[in-house]
Amino acid sequence: MPIDASIFKAYDIRGTVPGQLNAEIAYHIGAALTTYLHPKTIAVGRDMRVSSDDLSRNLIHGITDCGSDVVDLGLCSTDGLYYAVGKFGYDGGVMITASHNPKEYNGFKICRKMAEPLSGEEGLRQMLEAIQQDTHLVKSPSPGVTVRRDIAEEYAAHCLSFIDVSTVRPYRIVIDAGNGMAGMTLPPVLGKLPIEVTPLYFELDGTFPNHPASPIELENLVDLQKKIAETKADFGVAFDGDADRMFLLDKNGRQLGGDMVTALVAKSLLSKHPGETVLYNLICSKAVPELIERTGGRAIRTRVGHALIKPLMKKYNAIFGGEHSGHFYFRDFWFADSGLIAFLVCLELLSTENRPLHELVRQIDPYFRSGEINSRVKSIADTIARVKEAFASGQQDEIDGLTVSYDSFWFNLRPSNTEPLLRLNVEAHSAGLLKMKTSEILKIIRGE
Repeated sequence: MPIDASIFKAYDIRGTVPGQLNAEIAYHIGAALTTYLHPKTIAVGRDMRVSSDDLSRNLIHGITDCGSDVVDLGLCSTDGLYYAVGKFGYDGGVMITASHNPKEYNGFKICRKMAEPLSGEEGLRQMLEAIQQDTHLVKSPSPGVTVRRDIAEEYAAHCLSFIDVSTVRPYRIVIDAGNGMAGMTLPPVLGKLPIEVTPLYFELDGTFPNHPASPIELENLVDLQKKIAETKADFGVAFDGDADRMFLLDKNGRQLGGDMVTALVAKSLLSKHPGETVLYNLICSKAVPELIERTGGRAIRTRVGHALIKPLMKKYNAIFGGEHSGHFYFRDFWFADSGLIAFLVCLELLSTENRPLHELVRQIDPYFRSGEINSRVKSIADTIARVKEAFASGQQDEIDGLTVSYDSFWFNLRPSNTEPLLRLNVEAHSAGLLKMKTSEILKIIRGE
């Protein structure tokens, strides 16, 4: 079976449709998954992309032809799929989505029992090899059956169980669903809350007519920022295409990084569950572990990526884990990530603290950050070696790329999983020091 191996990424399968991914390939991926997991039942959900319905149908055929049953969740968010797999005890799940990627992309996020993700090292590589060697399609004399299940109301109730709804204040909030799945998953939740919501782009549309559903990029927040100012909202919220990531904006339209949301969620959860463990990835601000420890929690630093963090969540029985990229993981959500639950927990914290979002953040964040800066280089290894030598006087580790720490600043330099790019993040105690050190590091990286 000819297949473009490059669509098998570190954490999912993703490519352009129909160039790299089509109905036939979806069928074979369904068969390979079934042969690999030997599941009794697989849950399948899909987002609103134009190609998702066709890919879903053919993926399901591949699964059932190989003897496994399918629970078809229809349109849902990625965290909705995780909920179904965990709550109802299915043997695995597949979400058809390309998350925040442009409209011509699609793909598959795959998990096994208890919403545990398959990764490039464990699961996806084996599936690819089986397809390449034509050992994946083992048709069953008793094909599986497909049943439909609607989880919308049950999932909404589960998410709301994370907070005390009676504490929520009547905030004015603008929410940008980006024409993605949040437009469907949010209304059953919002209807139970005493808040006034101005919805932006809640209509499901896989052509993304207004802006890409990638809220980590500031250019995609312009409409949300305008609407916050226009309505004098208390704050704003933006979700990505498959609604598993969430970003907050304060009343001035300033985007909070995923690390600041991590700190806020940790603060809320630790106030109810003191002494618990919280994970944060190494791109997060120093403000995150400082807050966790100040609040009586145990902070553990991790590499970047959900396929790495989720097993560590289980290992340490962590109540929560957060990433700078807007992924937030909850122990009581089968250690999986949910943007919706993170939003609700932050909403509850704002309500109980009764202070504006920007004030809450100012209290916990004394630092200045560069954000992620990408550089295309000829040799990743040689470039990292040059930087390592130049900053040999700092405290160094190579847990994920190169991290170098000094008393007044630190930085991380790590390679992209898919391109010859190096990603630099710098944090410092002052704006002037941040500018100086960022420029100094970039000159070494780029050979200037």
